[in-house]
Amino acid sequence: MLRNLFEALFTYPPIVFQEGEFRFVWGSSSLFAAVLVGAVIALAVVTYRRAHVEEGRTRDRVILTGLRVAALALVLFCLFRPMLIVRAAVEQQNVLAVLLDDSRSMQIPDWDGRSRGDYVREEFGPEGELLGALSDRFQVRTFGFSSGTARLESADALAYGGAQTKLGVALEGVRDELAGLPVAGIVMVTDGADTGDETLDEALLGLKADRIPVFAVGVGAETIPRDVQIDRVSTPRAVLKDASLLLDVIVRQTGFGGRTVTVDVEDEGRLVGSEQVVLPRDGSPASVRVRASASETGPRMFTFRVAPIEGELVTQNNVREALVDVRDRHESILFFQGEPHWEMKFLNRGVFDDENLSVATLQRTADNKYMRLFRQEPDDPEELVGAFPATREDLFKYRGLILGRIEAGAFSADQLRMISDFVDRRGGGLLMLGGPRTFAEGGYGGTPVADVLPLLIDPRRRASDPSPLMRLRVEPTREGRGHAITQIADSQEASLERWKDLPTLTSVNEDLDVKPAATELLSGMDEGGRPHTVLAWQRFGRGKAIALTVQDTWQWQMHASMSLEDQTHENFWRQMLRWLVEGVPEQVDVRLPDRVEPGEVVTIEASVVDDAFLALNDATVVAQVVRPSGTTISVPLQWTGDRDGDYQGTFVGSETGAYEVNVDATRAGGERVGTGSAYMRAIPGDDEFFDPTMHAAPLQRIAEETGGGFYTPDTAMGLTEDVRYAGRGVTTVEERELWNMPIILIALMGVVCAEWGYRRAVGLA
Repeated sequence: MLRNLFEALFTYPPIVFQEGEFRFVWGSSSLFAAVLVGAVIALAVVTYRRAHVEEGRTRDRVILTGLRVAALALVLFCLFRPMLIVRAAVEQQNVLAVLLDDSRSMQIPDWDGRSRGDYVREEFGPEGELLGALSDRFQVRTFGFSSGTARLESADALAYGGAQTKLGVALEGVRDELAGLPVAGIVMVTDGADTGDETLDEALLGLKADRIPVFAVGVGAETIPRDVQIDRVSTPRAVLKDASLLLDVIVRQTGFGGRTVTVDVEDEGRLVGSEQVVLPRDGSPASVRVRASASETGPRMFTFRVAPIEGELVTQNNVREALVDVRDRHESILFFQGEPHWEMKFLNRGVFDDENLSVATLQRTADNKYMRLFRQEPDDPEELVGAFPATREDLFKYRGLILGRIEAGAFSADQLRMISDFVDRRGGGLLMLGGPRTFAEGGYGGTPVADVLPLLIDPRRRASDPSPLMRLRVEPTREGRGHAITQIADSQEASLERWKDLPTLTSVNEDLDVKPAATELLSGMDEGGRPHTVLAWQRFGRGKAIALTVQDTWQWQMHASMSLEDQTHENFWRQMLRWLVEGVPEQVDVRLPDRVEPGEVVTIEASVVDDAFLALNDATVVAQVVRPSGTTISVPLQWTGDRDGDYQGTFVGSETGAYEVNVDATRAGGERVGTGSAYMRAIPGDDEFFDPTMHAAPLQRIAEETGGGFYTPDTAMGLTEDVRYAGRGVTTVEERELWNMPIILIALMGVVCAEWGYRRAVGLA
């Protein structure tokens, strides 16, 4: 409507004024007329200066003079014959590329109750009005695009089945296709939802270098009135069998604020978790934590689902999927205890029945004398014979390390550095328990272990007597309420109530501040009402470090208030130790994308280290890729050269389904380094339906940086004239007279009428 009004007033479309060069074309007659008009202007000024008006009416003379001068100035403007010089595309001498979105999001029915694809067929099909208008002036070539670009006979060939939209790839593909031809521009019809990983920068640089303007037509609604979407899910890549998972789900909605919905979690179709959430106001994310269990081993497809609500325009975004590798194996943990204590006994008893945790316990019985006490798998006769491991290779065999009631002086300087490297370089989990010989009281201040721990220990503090005994009532902090380690009941609310009923525990360690990068999960309130840190953790290098400052969690098992059937203590320690070893890398650490499109190239990445977890650049690394059909292909991986120990290789995910990738690394002479595995899926994705609105911003950027324009279906009919006057391709020079524009006549009449009306109002008419 605004464009039509503009053309009605100014005769020509806006593009003519944007691209045209303004000039006056005047001759001797125009000069004579200008002198005559100038004389009339001077006469008007003199006349109004001599007009008899009351004292104080100078303002009226000024206004009337100004109006008369304005009217005569408009006449003078027309006498000088103003015009625009524009370059217009020569008819049928230029190629115009029409690039049509063929992705799945074009199926969304938000164009006057019809799908976005219906608009494309209606306007750019064989009988389309807009395509016909463009074809009258240009040699139109039609392309379809989603993850790639392909030539089309007509828009009727579009299937709207593409699983991705790659705007940059599409623009580069068309530019290459039309190289060497006189191109007037590119018309891109899309909803702008770019789901590719590539940026637009490179494509835009190429278009600007070739001076090819892009005219983008944004199809679809910029807001969806009624929609619920699972925005994001957070799951671990790998977990132990029978793990109790606390999964984060972000739900976003419009039009259903205040409504309660249920988020269900399914493992290969079997319901394993469910949680209700009240949807907040439109646009605000709702965070919900869903409990789920992982009882089946192997690569498991976890599906997160919100049931469709009546009135939803898009239901495909109510579902998200994540691949989780559920592993059935022993995770080795070394528990090093400096003196006998009940905590060690009940910790081992609590996890004894967990077939996936293998705890080797070593206790000091006297100076330089140690005894192995517990183990959940057959002992290695050579293991732990000489007390605490003396080499990195021996220590790094474990995935977790627990230090209880053992002072820093029990270790050599190299062993303290080894413990730090165990977390930093090996990526293992370190847990220090409270007691009279740990933390500041154990003399760890100023040691490499103090750098790893999540609590601040004064480096000037040396080993000392324990602090006075404190009784603490333990409860989760705000950050800890949603952490998996604090879930000791059937729900988060029930867990919070259960914490309030647990017996008090004791600590003999000085209360230490939590490091800025660490997180406090449990806090204890002493009898004087003062808070103390009980459980804190932080990431350090590739691993994690945890500090538990109390010394008798076994009270949750043996206190008189606890029933014999109560499993709080067992559950707490199982969750603690499983979390301790979660995410610990292998010597051969394999990384794959979770999902790719069928037929897409897949990059296998692997990090390879030796027994001391030093990066290897001379290994022979080969991946065995098991395809969904069961066939296997070998993919050699090459050192990248960018980073020590990093190897890469590629294959094509040509089959639809789940892939297993096993990577084996050996050194010269056939010495085996280790193996690693990972899983991925090659399936069509639903990314197109997430955030399903029309994305105007990237389309406006494309148009602005290339010298084109941005349109909606309501304004797209102006495309033909805009492309014609963009000045690209084979052009001719045209002159456009401006003196006869309706706006000039309207302005002139307006000024004359205003002067007459004002004169009557002040009594001069």
